[in-house]
Amino acid sequence: MIRCFLNLHFHHPMPRKPKTDSPPETKAKDHVYKLVELTGTSKSSVEDAVEKAIKRAHKTVKNLKWFQVIETRGTIDKGKVDHWQVTLKVGFNVEDA
Repeated sequence: MIRCFLNLHFHHPMPRKPKTDSPPETKAKDHVYKLVELTGTSKSSVEDAVEKAIKRAHKTVKNLKWFQVIETRGTIDKGKVDHWQVTLKVGFNVEDA
């Protein structure tokens, strides 16, 4: 049995001076999000299907902030991908009353 032990020492550079020209810190605001589920479609790509879904939702839903791909599927024609279908969860801020 061969045992190997490594004793590594790391040299840390001298700490940098803090920046004095940075803007003052602001407290992050708490947000409430609503989720909607969308399915975008495209003949060309998954990315295009995502873009189309978000672009269409943007016309009627305010404050879109993020998305998560839930499912990717498609149709096949003559042994080739014919159409992409991508289902997303899209989150947006709920506005204060």
